[in-house]
Amino acid sequence: MLLKFKVAILFTLFFLSGVHESDASKIELSEEAEIIVLILDPTQVELYSAFGHSAFRVSDPKNRIDIVFNYGIFDFDQPNFYLNFTKGKLYYKLGTGSYPAYKNFYFQEDRSWREHVLNIDQKDKQAIFDFLMTNAQPENANYYYNYCYDNCATRMRDVMDLTFGDKIKYDYSYARDSLSFRDLMDKYLTYQPWGDLGIDICLGAEIDATANGFHYQYMPLFLEKAMLGATLNSDSTTVPLVASSSTINRSSEQPKEGGFKPIHLFVIFFFIVGLITHRGLKYNVNYRFIDVILFGATGLLGCSLLFLWFGTDHLSKYNYNLIWAMPLNLVGLVFLLKKSRPDWLRFYFLGFGILQVILIVFRELLPQQIHFALIPLILALALRSFYLAFMLKKRTESY
Repeated sequence: MLLKFKVAILFTLFFLSGVHESDASKIELSEEAEIIVLILDPTQVELYSAFGHSAFRVSDPKNRIDIVFNYGIFDFDQPNFYLNFTKGKLYYKLGTGSYPAYKNFYFQEDRSWREHVLNIDQKDKQAIFDFLMTNAQPENANYYYNYCYDNCATRMRDVMDLTFGDKIKYDYSYARDSLSFRDLMDKYLTYQPWGDLGIDICLGAEIDATANGFHYQYMPLFLEKAMLGATLNSDSTTVPLVASSSTINRSSEQPKEGGFKPIHLFVIFFFIVGLITHRGLKYNVNYRFIDVILFGATGLLGCSLLFLWFGTDHLSKYNYNLIWAMPLNLVGLVFLLKKSRPDWLRFYFLGFGILQVILIVFRELLPQQIHFALIPLILALALRSFYLAFMLKKRTESY
């Protein structure tokens, strides 16, 4: 998937190269000019395209201008790309390119998209164009990407807000359901169960905050809803923000649901752990490998989550997944594998097992959503923890 993504991005960068070297002040838009917002629907081909996309188009036939301004570009070859990505300091940039090339690229991808012509006067058209041209200069183009607060959609909203100021009024009725940032992501991840699981594990309680109508616009389709319901006050008159809309392409893609999902994996794993634990009790057989897998994996994952929390700028703070993916599991595992085990070890596993039961019972009360597919895994942790506490209490030679 990564290779395919890189090829797509590099191809995009090829045609979204600098469009003009001219100073923006030398380009005066004609009365025929239009500022257009492009909205691309989500596609389930890859995780990165599951949320849709948006861009500006400036069309001026008289001046032979038809440019796309795209805030969704990043370059794998930028200095320290992978280090910055790991640290959550990923540079995105405003790229520019010809509309025909942009259109051809997304036609080849069979993406659905619509165009909305802004209902604005010549002064505002020129202001947006000048802003975009200045912002596209190499010294201004880069910005630090943030999943929820600074992305290709929020940048477009901010450009319009900076240009129109108090003249623009939004109808936030589309946000009456008061969803969280995570809930909004989940709306588009129905057909990406593994991506949904990864997001729910790695991103902390910060994205469980309730989003308001303004923040809903971090998703391109809600940016579109906001625009379609917005009005502009101009010269004592109120007009719709969008003058006209048109559908450019309708994708033939049909979302596919099915296949092997996380819930399937963890249910199977739970029954395997249960079977192994039953055999261990019945035949007094030591199956240490399952403890190495279970507590080793969750302990290492917990260390990774702590790194995301304290060592990066990802939205990974206050991650309650650390209740089950506990780094101390590695410590417990090390002492479990020793021939001489300390007395406190059984109390650790007993306490950890009780904590997992509490997590399952009260998970809906947490300020963070715990993915439902993790419940069988958490049950497996509880089951194995109680088993270990019981066996350590007996102080058998095998355990």
